[in-house]
Amino acid sequence: MTKIHVIGIGLDGAAGLTESVRQIVEKATLLIGSDRHLAYFPSHPASRLVLGDFHLAIAQMRNLLAKSDQNYSIIVLVSGDPLFFGLGRLLLEELPPEEILFYPHISSIQLAFSRIKLPWQDAVVISCHGRGLDTLTQALQEDFEKIAVLTDSINTPIAIANLLLSLDLSTRYGFWVCENLGGIDEKVQFLAINAVCKENFSSLNVVILIRQSDRIDLEINIDNLPIFGLSDETFVSFRDRPGLMTKREVRTLLLGELALQPGQIVWDIGAGTGSVSIEIARLCPTSQVYAIEKTAMGTSLIEQNCRRFQVKNVISIHGNAPDILENLPTPNRIFIGGSGGNLSAILDECKLKLAPKGIIVLAFATLEHLNQALHWFKQENWDYKLLQIQLSRSISVAQLTRLTPLNPVTIVTGKLIVDS
Repeated sequence: MTKIHVIGIGLDGAAGLTESVRQIVEKATLLIGSDRHLAYFPSHPASRLVLGDFHLAIAQMRNLLAKSDQNYSIIVLVSGDPLFFGLGRLLLEELPPEEILFYPHISSIQLAFSRIKLPWQDAVVISCHGRGLDTLTQALQEDFEKIAVLTDSINTPIAIANLLLSLDLSTRYGFWVCENLGGIDEKVQFLAINAVCKENFSSLNVVILIRQSDRIDLEINIDNLPIFGLSDETFVSFRDRPGLMTKREVRTLLLGELALQPGQIVWDIGAGTGSVSIEIARLCPTSQVYAIEKTAMGTSLIEQNCRRFQVKNVISIHGNAPDILENLPTPNRIFIGGSGGNLSAILDECKLKLAPKGIIVLAFATLEHLNQALHWFKQENWDYKLLQIQLSRSISVAQLTRLTPLNPVTIVTGKLIVDS
């Protein structure tokens, strides 16, 4: 006979249980649960164990199971569904599964999505209860459309809002806080992220993050922008790959390695969203920048960002390098941010086209492409230097701050050796 019944319960207490489950509870010889759960059965005659130390409670259950009294019935009261980020997994690991039955209640995640009236079969559910915010950070950076977050006393809605503000995301999220779901004091709010920090929330809450439209719809004030070092989030980016751009910190170093001067012709090969081209164009308004990008989406983003930042000296070129390079004007500076698998052929064409005393700068995230470039520079007898970049950005973790690393990048700066 099953001796352990794990029963999910909501904020509506015993009234939310089915009649059959209520009868199981009535026959209990031991009730285990939090103070809140046990308070739903104030007149129950069974012995009680407050669920504080899980392992202590499991040890007591194990001792009771070893007794010969077949009429012993243990009821474990938990919130929602015990097998959904709940105690169920631990119980199955520590006790004989054949001795356990589960009676799930509707989960807080189900209730939250029903309250905001959204399907949730495609949602990513993350528990920060007793955990850190690393998994949530990764989910946000991967641009998931719907993210549900189970919170705790440290990873609160305010901590999550601070995390969102600290991350340089290319998209924005709508922020829902659903408190005391199923209770008489239930409260569901849609809040601006900046407003979250001004609110006080119940300890029982779920945060739902819904991806909103891309930042293309957000106007930027040109007069308030820095001379260089534009924030990543100000650029319109790829919807499915929001982090695919040369990061701000790397761009600032690339601009230094390019040793830009007024009135130059600059090629940006593999321009992506055009972030490097736009930085160059704003710094050097008398220069002409050719942003070469093989994807139609990238070319569209470059043109959108040029309008967004009101730059007039970037020419967007849709085509594959090296073929598309043949008819472009002679460059004084070349930046290669992407090669589409044609790195050696692109470098061969750049060697033929680069003006005297010109400079080529490349940025690599993989060792294979870096090695290929170094082999080319050595074979062609070019002078080159390397700059390896390993940077971290600060993010908020509750009331604390930690550093999260950016992907390492190696910058190679090459110049043709000129005999004296």
